[in-house]
Amino acid sequence: MDTSESGTQSGVQPPEDTTALLPPPRRGWRRWAMDTRPLAVPAYRRLWTSTIVTSVGSQLTAVAVPKQIYDITGSSAWVGAASLAGLLPLVVFALWGGAVADAMDRRKLLLITNCGIAVTSLLFWLQAVTGLESVAALMVLLALQQAFWGLNAPARTASIARLVPEGQLPAANALGSTVMQTGQVIGPLLAGALIPVIGLPELYLIDALALCVTVWAVYRLPALPPLARAVARRAGLREIVAGFRYISMHKVLLLSFLADIIAMVLGMPRALFPQLAAETYGSYGEGLALGLLFAAIPVGAVLGGLFSGTFSRARRHGWMVIGAVVGWGAAVAGFGLSRNLWVAVAFLAAAGVADMVSMVFRGAILLSAATDEMRGRMQGVFTVVVAGGPRLAVVLHGCMGSVFGARAAVAGGGLLVVAVMLVLAAAAPALRRYRV
Repeated sequence: MDTSESGTQSGVQPPEDTTALLPPPRRGWRRWAMDTRPLAVPAYRRLWTSTIVTSVGSQLTAVAVPKQIYDITGSSAWVGAASLAGLLPLVVFALWGGAVADAMDRRKLLLITNCGIAVTSLLFWLQAVTGLESVAALMVLLALQQAFWGLNAPARTASIARLVPEGQLPAANALGSTVMQTGQVIGPLLAGALIPVIGLPELYLIDALALCVTVWAVYRLPALPPLARAVARRAGLREIVAGFRYISMHKVLLLSFLADIIAMVLGMPRALFPQLAAETYGSYGEGLALGLLFAAIPVGAVLGGLFSGTFSRARRHGWMVIGAVVGWGAAVAGFGLSRNLWVAVAFLAAAGVADMVSMVFRGAILLSAATDEMRGRMQGVFTVVVAGGPRLAVVLHGCMGSVFGARAAVAGGGLLVVAVMLVLAAAAPALRRYRV
């Protein structure tokens, strides 16, 4: 069967026979609500439950690191430099981590990397509580943390296809993405509330304790070694190159990556939020406007996840990705044209819904179209694309905002997303035809 046109039947059943235990498809109004059937699989339920805790905990560290660097230096430039310091380790180790995930027991790799992330959080806490005040130490720890995360992410996502039935991969992705987006809303708010009460160092400690929940959940997973039919291999450069070759031979995988690059690089307007809050929405209060703009996309994504029953059973995954990216671009363009803050927030929330749909179905395509021995490497590339796209967007939109103005840059970027995605869909039928 040509995986460029339809889904493979390579989805591996869970290690225990869970299919008979799964509840039947829901009817009536329940079809609109989040599809929770994957939670009937005990292993996936434990992994997902741990994510609820760690998605908030990780955001505490994500707030604490730039806050501490700014407190030490008084410079936003150093904050930006720290962000870039974590990018190279993330890219390198995500690509390598994908190859490692295809060559060893993924449960064992998750145990090692989650322990590594927890130890890194403890080191963050130690340097903060001792008053080291070293930007160099923070950058080294950030690079180490991102390296562990790069190794962890491909194995974690690739494992899902071994835990739930293939037909429920969109629902499982929606459950996981909703939790992560919720953490991006709650975590920063909680960090802002906790710093004046308990201090900044304790945020790192809370994150480390939260990671213990993940370690326990991973320990309870079944073993996830390479399948018997997989050829024994080492996780080296040859395997990484083989992963890229595999992408080039399976058009639907390549197109799913291109769809995300189009949406994020051309259409992610986050870099221009401060300028828009000051120039366009300043009459509403610059602080209020800035907070609402940053929160709107994650809130929309959470709402999309809560009502993911409306789309998680769709079979034409390619069309869902195309529609979601076009919807994202249209919503971003509407945001750029809006002078009213509340209308702008509504457009951004709609963009968040579209982003959730795109994440769900791009993730499902990667898990269903790729064979198990390639899933780790596909998720490694996916991690690099997801992490790198918004960073490139910061540079591109910052330059365009300076030249054309913030509103024109945002609206133009959104319209460009729509145009490029439609051209890609017309020129590459593999994505349109893909279904499971």
